[in-house]
Amino acid sequence: MYSPSLPRPLVVLFACASGFCVANVYYAQPLLGALADDFGIARAAIGVVVTATQAGSVLALLLLVPLGDLLPRRRLMLWQMLALVVALLAAASASSAGWLMAVMLMVGLLGTAMTQGLISYAAAAADASERGAVVGAAQGGVVSGLLLARVVAGAVADLAGWRAVYGGSAMAMLVMAVLLWRLLPVLPVQQAALSYPRLLASMFTLLRDDRVLRVHGVIALLMFAAFNILWSALVLPLSAAPYHYSHTAIGAFGLVGLGGTLAAARAGQWADHGHSRRTSAVALVLLLLSWLPLSAAFAPGAGAAPTAFMLVLGILMLDLGVQALHVTNQSLIFRGGNEAHSRLVGCYMLFYAVGSGTGAWAATAVFDIAGWHGVCTLGAGVSLAALVFWAVAGTNNSQAAPGK
Repeated sequence: MYSPSLPRPLVVLFACASGFCVANVYYAQPLLGALADDFGIARAAIGVVVTATQAGSVLALLLLVPLGDLLPRRRLMLWQMLALVVALLAAASASSAGWLMAVMLMVGLLGTAMTQGLISYAAAAADASERGAVVGAAQGGVVSGLLLARVVAGAVADLAGWRAVYGGSAMAMLVMAVLLWRLLPVLPVQQAALSYPRLLASMFTLLRDDRVLRVHGVIALLMFAAFNILWSALVLPLSAAPYHYSHTAIGAFGLVGLGGTLAAARAGQWADHGHSRRTSAVALVLLLLSWLPLSAAFAPGAGAAPTAFMLVLGILMLDLGVQALHVTNQSLIFRGGNEAHSRLVGCYMLFYAVGSGTGAWAATAVFDIAGWHGVCTLGAGVSLAALVFWAVAGTNNSQAAPGK
């Protein structure tokens, strides 16, 4: 589950901090209905709130995450965490749709910078032979954070309103900032006499020269588009007739996906032992097949029990596939030395952010036109494209995992 080269409490800290930070990017998903009502945004367009956070994620990956290869990581983490606190307080006090979009962009920017910076930090601190397991443990925290975010956001919103979600998170981030400052190890700065502009330009060089990065980046774009197609659209049928689920009930479906935590941890270990291609194949098939029970969940005439069963089954299959594939991808792109870890994760997650933002926007737009079955058709099509692309262009272990 974790690398013996790192103490267990430190690996737990990486996992918990990653989960707390990424949760901020996903709190809005079960709140989309409330945000639409509060700010007068049409439900067909409310997915733009999630898209705004993903736009912030893109900026973070381009401008902030690479700084981990240039500046002292520990100090960088603290300043970014404090800035995130300010952004969350601004979100809690948003008074207009324009202000909401601006602060959601900042929450996406800083939440993503922290999350990916911590994963890069963990990869750099781990021994190369156990890097997949450490990244898997940190990614397990991310899985828990992004899924529990929906549960917590829904429950808090029902009790105290959606603004309390962001105010409470700001307080939690202050506590986490103290823990990080006290416990994160000091790592040497892996810089090669690069200025900041040259550091950013080197990311394009990595994309141009590293085929493994490009291939697994495209796979990430497609799989996270599918992931956000589900989670951005799911709130819409559940909150409408005949279900009328509360925010708490909608968010609770995120608990189903916690099985992805196990997939994340195991996938990292399998990648360390040279089984990345087999793991990717199983994960992609799961992703594609998950849309069958998801589509059946809202079939005409389905009762409450079969709807719930099929929905839970589909969510579990999709999350298992996505998280296993995500960790396998990261293990493969981190196959080299430490000097470019922050830029590698920045480049890789750019694909993730584009896929997530596009999926969120497309899901709500398609739901307005074709309903839930249109959403499932879209998700299945994107998942099939990921499987076909992997089969045609996928890398193998010998290309991507030194020593395997």
